[in-house]
Amino acid sequence: PHRSASPSSMAETGPEPGPETGPETGPEAGGPEPAPGPACSLLPECQPPGGVGDSHATREELRQRARRRGSRKVGIHALEVYTPRHACSATELEKAHGTPGKYSVGLLMREFCGPDWDEDPVSFALTAVARLMWRNGLRHADIGMIQVGTESLLDRSKSIKSNLMALFEEHGVTDIQGTDQYNACYGGTAALLNSVAWVESSAWDGRYALVVCGDIAVYAPGPARPTGGGGAVAMLVGPDAPLVMAGPRATHAFEVYDFYKPRGDTEYATVDGKLSQDAYLASVDTCWSRLKAKLGAPAAAEQLGLNGSPADLRAFDYVCMHSPYNKLVQKGFARLLYGDFADDATAPRFAGDAQRWAGVPPAKTVGDREAEKCFVGLAKPDFEAKCAPSDTASRQVGNCYTAALYMNLLSLVSAKASSLIGARLLLFSYGSGAVATAFTLIGREPSGGSALALPPASPFTLERIATTAQLAERLTARTCSDLPTLTRALELREERYGQAGYEPSGDVGALAPGTYYLAAVDELHRRTYSRK
Repeated sequence: PHRSASPSSMAETGPEPGPETGPETGPEAGGPEPAPGPACSLLPECQPPGGVGDSHATREELRQRARRRGSRKVGIHALEVYTPRHACSATELEKAHGTPGKYSVGLLMREFCGPDWDEDPVSFALTAVARLMWRNGLRHADIGMIQVGTESLLDRSKSIKSNLMALFEEHGVTDIQGTDQYNACYGGTAALLNSVAWVESSAWDGRYALVVCGDIAVYAPGPARPTGGGGAVAMLVGPDAPLVMAGPRATHAFEVYDFYKPRGDTEYATVDGKLSQDAYLASVDTCWSRLKAKLGAPAAAEQLGLNGSPADLRAFDYVCMHSPYNKLVQKGFARLLYGDFADDATAPRFAGDAQRWAGVPPAKTVGDREAEKCFVGLAKPDFEAKCAPSDTASRQVGNCYTAALYMNLLSLVSAKASSLIGARLLLFSYGSGAVATAFTLIGREPSGGSALALPPASPFTLERIATTAQLAERLTARTCSDLPTLTRALELREERYGQAGYEPSGDVGALAPGTYYLAAVDELHRRTYSRK
């Protein structure tokens, strides 16, 4: 592999080739940009209505503009993922620790994932973005905004978005808005909401937005380490999307020290595990209650096509939740059902043991083991049908912080593809400190008018997301490391964290073709990256 400190070295070879990419040619292989499509690759009717700063617009004109912006069907067109090279089975961890079933059953883990010391949040993001651009036939000039969500800060001034600009500068593209967002695991959702707002606004210039969320979740040796992981997800946002953001959102923001990183000399967080779990579950309760209240408004219910149906868990076909570990997702899903129970405890579906908690507000049952056991059991059929299809990646990768929710979304799309057309997806995002939001995506068949006239010449569809991402195949193809190898890689990360003047010596041969990795950190802490 070639190592170089030159920014231009980062585009010498193409990302990982696959059946959807064809031969390794094109911009990411040092070749020309794809042939340009129409002057604007997006729908003409999606162009910004009116000019910026139009102070003479009447109230009715503003309402009409808002309706036109709402008709853009803004959402997610494509998703791409990166996971670290090291993975160790949960059963091997259990054997080494003498704790049979603790991780595979207690945390619902299959594998524990960890980065080597030449992988960092920037290399994760570079790889995810390059692959998304390559596999979807995007020109660099088609991107008008990049929003990055991360809590794995490498610098308290320089953004990861600025590192990603190395992929665009060499193509003469620097007119790209956006920067980094951070609040623990919520940064990815903040980046997505900002990008959607841009496309819906009068400031939108007709180009796509890129949302990049990624983190390395590592913990000190001890009981928390197996709840770590890492990875990145890149998403393409624009109008006429196959996953459109619809309806109201509900947020719960409050002050709590459940998980935080006050020290600059370590990657490790300070964690109050019990407090963090309770804050997560209480946030599910609050966001769910607020979202249902908002869906009680006729206009909001119409947006989701409820048509008089009750705004409860039955109204949603699938649920994706932030996943620090999958057992907590199972508990969080049960809180949704408890919220419905609190609204109508007399419903026949709640007959039996659940009646012990009739009239008890959700806040009074957070941490109640008996209530948890009852409602996890009661919710199990719905959990298996609505939530389990989204847990493929998180059970094999571990916690990805900002990327966790969207890795779960990609798992769901990969499993269900075009069968999600017409489906309502409930998403719950949580970031310690704390901010949480519940929102809705609806699967749809795009008109195709927003697809770029570039190979592969097909619209952005749910089926295309699943086929292009090849998530299950890529996770299956990983080579699992033994526990000593993974432990040594994590020890090297700890030894080198915050240091300058070194070149990592990770096993680059274990990386997939097209993967970016950290080539060197110079004496002034400036990082350079190469691509395999």
